[in-house]
Amino acid sequence: MTDIEIVRSIKAKKIIDIAKKLGVKKSNLVLYGNYKAKVCKTPTPKENSKLILVTAINPTKAGIGKTTVSIGLADAFNIKGKNVCLALREPSLGPVFGIKGGATGGGYSQIIPMEDINLHFNGDFHAITSANNLLCSLVDNHIFHGNSLNADPKTIMIKRCIDLNERSLREIECLNLPFERKDSFTITAASEVMAVMCLAKNIADLKKRLGNIMVCLNKNGKPLYAKDFKAQESMAILLKDALMPNLVQTLAGTPALVHCGPFANIAHGCNSIIATNMALNYADYCITEAGFGADLGAEKFLDFKCRVADLKPNCVVLIATIKALKLHGGLNESNLNNENLDALKLGMENLKHHIKTITETFKLPLVVTLNQYSTDTEKEIELVKNGVSAGIKVVVNNVWAKGGNGALELADEVIKACEKDNSSFTYAYNLEDSVEEKINKIIKKVYGGKGAILTEKALQKIDLIKKLKLENLPIIMAKTQFSLTANKDLINAPKNFEVEIKDLEIRTGAGFIVAICGNMLLMPALSKSPAALNMTISNNGKIDGLF
Repeated sequence: MTDIEIVRSIKAKKIIDIAKKLGVKKSNLVLYGNYKAKVCKTPTPKENSKLILVTAINPTKAGIGKTTVSIGLADAFNIKGKNVCLALREPSLGPVFGIKGGATGGGYSQIIPMEDINLHFNGDFHAITSANNLLCSLVDNHIFHGNSLNADPKTIMIKRCIDLNERSLREIECLNLPFERKDSFTITAASEVMAVMCLAKNIADLKKRLGNIMVCLNKNGKPLYAKDFKAQESMAILLKDALMPNLVQTLAGTPALVHCGPFANIAHGCNSIIATNMALNYADYCITEAGFGADLGAEKFLDFKCRVADLKPNCVVLIATIKALKLHGGLNESNLNNENLDALKLGMENLKHHIKTITETFKLPLVVTLNQYSTDTEKEIELVKNGVSAGIKVVVNNVWAKGGNGALELADEVIKACEKDNSSFTYAYNLEDSVEEKINKIIKKVYGGKGAILTEKALQKIDLIKKLKLENLPIIMAKTQFSLTANKDLINAPKNFEVEIKDLEIRTGAGFIVAICGNMLLMPALSKSPAALNMTISNNGKIDGLF
């Protein structure tokens, strides 16, 4: 059966029953029909709950299936009678209608209701977009009506956003103002308001972070913040419902908290702290994921989110596929279904690199899993199992075809890994390091490169960061997901490369600095044949093609 046929063949449980299974009282639910709800309790993690981070090798056009494996692994925990809850990111409409498609898993490892989760999902992204653009509008309006704060329009840092891939919004002109200027949009997932939503612990923290968003400098070079424009209260009003995590379920009835959705290539790539803490509060095991490969999502989860939220993963699950490894080994896309041990052996270097990052740089317990395809041969599987470093367990899963039953062995290994000592967990850099030192440590320790080349524009931003005394902020790298380098065509595990830092963006509300690498853009574009062209809706409202 196809993904959509599988979804339609399974009867979902009422969300009240899913909440009851998790221990959520009905009084803490805001119902959105029978199958979706928001949870309004402010969470505190239980002392002995376990946090499992799911990540992957660098993705390729062949895909990795990180969300699918996360869901299948949670269902396997459920089958084993473990009290488990997923904590996942919300999909962005940009990739849904673009090249990537939906983000709710696949086969028998999906979260439902799939259409609702992929489309608008309780209005969270709309609220974030509106709050972001309200701030932009209030700032422009203030300057238009007299500019009592003496704001310098040439230094405006905030950008409008939209939750779509839109090439034409990469450059815009703001007209009909006394300070006509060139500007650009970002995609909502890369906006600072999205990051603030992911990090806020409650409504008070949300307002504080929104107020601390640096908007621009005044004409004396001093920073002006959203609170100077009195924007934080109205922004928080738009975001009050969106701040509550969304409760849904897997096809097998495992609870899933799905909340916020920053991209890991141009943002920090993790779901909200509130949702993660909520899962750790209600369940004994929280399974969460970080976007794209371990060089992006996992690095940001470990170096940034864990610092902010005082989290420490008990186990990291690293996903690979034989098709993706063969692509990293230089094999052409058209030949991936054929056994090729030479290409697979070459491509294993990418997997080995990420294993080293998790076990040596971050010093965390690790389980490697092969997400199985029907074309994988026994020789290829054995090569992967025998090709990793000693002491690293490689477990084959088949969650697409079998759901949780395809990840029972993987669940056993993850449960064992969760009992190991994770007290040696370390970060790739120290907050006391300079901006240049932090960037270079990420490039050397996580990417395997030589270091950074900073453009004149980036150096000027570093001077401003020093002047504003913001050097202690963490770094979020905006980089292609397809390579360890900033060049998407340099696949596998290159050595002795440098990463150009084109620009830096200051985000004081979220509390980090974005380093934009190479040609990375904060507004994606549609491909020649976007997924939107293959979608249909019948006269009775049935949607097809949303995968």
